[in-house]
This record gives sequence, C-alpha cells and structure tokens, in this order.
Amino acid sequence: MVETTQMATELATQAAIACVFAPLCAFFIVFIFLQSRPKLGMAVGLLGAVISAASSVVLFMEGPFAAPVTTSWLSLGAESVAFGFLLDGLNVTMGMVVACVALCIQIYSVGYMSHDPGKARFFSFLGLFTWAMLAFVYASSLLQAFIFWELVGLASFLLIGFWFDKPSAVAAAKKAFLMTRVGDVGLFIGLILLLRASGTLDILTINDPATIGAIAPGELTVITLLLFVGIVGKSAQFPLHTWLPDAMEGPTPVSALLHSATMVAAGVFLFARFHPVFMAAPTTLEIVIVIAAFTAVLSSTMAMVSMDMKRVLAFSSISQLGYMLMGMAAGGLFAGFFHLTTHAIFKTLLFLCAGAYIHHHGTNDMVAMGP
Repeated sequence: MVETTQMATELATQAAIACVFAPLCAFFIVFIFLQSRPKLGMAVGLLGAVISAASSVVLFMEGPFAAPVTTSWLSLGAESVAFGFLLDGLNVTMGMVVACVALCIQIYSVGYMSHDPGKARFFSFLGLFTWAMLAFVYASSLLQAFIFWELVGLASFLLIGFWFDKPSAVAAAKKAFLMTRVGDVGLFIGLILLLRASGTLDILTINDPATIGAIAPGELTVITLLLFVGIVGKSAQFPLHTWLPDAMEGPTPVSALLHSATMVAAGVFLFARFHPVFMAAPTTLEIVIVIAAFTAVLSSTMAMVSMDMKRVLAFSSISQLGYMLMGMAAGGLFAGFFHLTTHAIFKTLLFLCAGAYIHHHGTNDMVAMGP
C-alpha cells in the first residue's frame, strides 16, 4: 500500500511538472530560436500544448491527491516558503479544462494565423499564457498563486495587443492591463492581511475551519472584500467590466482562450479556491450576490444592442461569470464550478465559430453578415 501511494505521488509529480513546464519550454524555444522559422515554431508550440493536455488528463484520471506536492523555495529564519502543486479535485479539473482548451485553440490557430507574419511570436505567447495559467491553477501557496496571477495578466496584455500596429488593439491591451491592476491592488492587500491573520501561506491550511474560526469576523469581512476586488477586476464584474469587450480587438483565438475559458475564469476559480473563507463572511456574500446579479443583468442588456459579433460574446461571458459568482456566493460551489467548466467549453466553441464567420465575411458586424 505504501509503495502504491509512493508510486502514485511520483506519477502525479512528473505529470504536474510536464503539464506546467511543457508550455514554458515551448515559449522559450519558439521566442528565442524559431522566430525566423514560423512553421517549426508552430509545431513546437503545438507539441508543448499536446504534452500539457495529456499530462493534465493523467492528473485528472489518477487524482485527486490529498497532500500537495511541494518543495522549499525560500527560507526566512524558521519560516520556509514552499512552491509546488495542489492536486485536489478542484485543481485537477480546472487544470484539465485549461490545458485541453489551450490545445484546441492552438490547433485552430494553425489555420487561423497561417497568413500572419508574426505567427511564431503568437504561438510563443500562447505558451507563456498557458504556463502562467496552469501554474496559478495548481498553486499550493498564496505567494505562488499571486505571482502567477500577475503573470497571467502580463501574458494577456501581450496577446490582446498582439497586433501592435493596430492602435485600437494597443489601447485595448493597455486598458485591460490597467483595469485588472486596479483589482490586483485590492487582492494583494487582502492576501497580506490573510497571511497575517492565518499565519501561513498554505492554501489548504487557510481553508481549514479551525484557521478560519480563529480570524475575527470583522477582519475576515475586510479580507474577503479585498479578495473580491481582485476577482472583480480579473473576471470583469461591475464596475471593472468595460475592459473585456474592448479586448476583442485581439485575434479571435485570443478571445476564445483568454476571455471565455481561462483568464476571466481565474477570478471565479479564486473564489472557488477560497470558498470556505468566503462562506464565513456573510456580509461579503451579500455584496458579491448583489454585484454579480447586477453585472449579469447589465451585460446581458448590453449584448442585446451590440452589432459586433465578438462583443456580443464578450458581454455574454461577463453575464455568465456573474451567474457563476452568484451561485458560489449562495453556497452552491459545485453548481458554480460546474457552470465554469461547461462555459469554458461552449463559449470557446462560440468564439472559434465567430472567427470562422468573420474570416468568411471580412467583418465583425452581424448586420453586414446578414442577407
């Protein structure tokens, strides 16, 4: 039994390393060595995505694993900061969704970006984003989660502004980067307060009922509200929602990857990851429900009057993210997370279909596409 457990742990460690670092290796190889050989660059990027997706499926099939796989990264006196992989049910499911969606989008991009002169750079940026997102999803500590949360924002900035000779794309990338940073300030302060209140960086320990019970109710409300500020920025909830429709200026595969399945879902996933902490703060839950409900209604009405196909889908994503947060704040962790996974699949398909229509008609305007 001990040998079987040890073998399973070793398999999980190897699969997690392959899943997370294959896209990073592809990014470095393509970005540094293969800019002048775009076809080979696309092949290397695609290979990294295949390895990552296959490894995520292995983790999903073999998991979940109760104990995180960690290694000491930094020692400060008696304290040690560990980096590693938390492979419980929530993480292995989300990791598989991210890796498999990224693979499908890279396959789609082979044809979609075939005539773009910067396609090698595009595939390298996709690898960078996939690495950052997976490292965030599998993070076992607060510090690791925040570092890769910020790297996800950086990679999204590079992808949204990929067509840097297009002023509207550059403006959209700047807007997305700055507005999400506003939310990240609140998140950073909230994580510092959470560390001070709990005395640990370990996510599982923080979610333990004994740890949560030791935090004063008023302090817990402040902490969860600050965490929610970060979620509002990343998941485009009111009033920090306006960056997402403008981010449609990027290539359609970017819209499918960032703005339906992964980046914007990072905020909802953070809420799910710290769901026990949020459930202990009823005042915060009421505020979350009100803001999420208002965002869902507001964005759905904006979608009804938009003529741009991709902006309609962007407003739809904002609305659905609001539904997810409403469900989780009402106590339905399973319902909210289930909707997160299904939304990632169907909204990615909608964006990719929109890309095909836009390529065929040469316009985003749905009126012009009609008879």
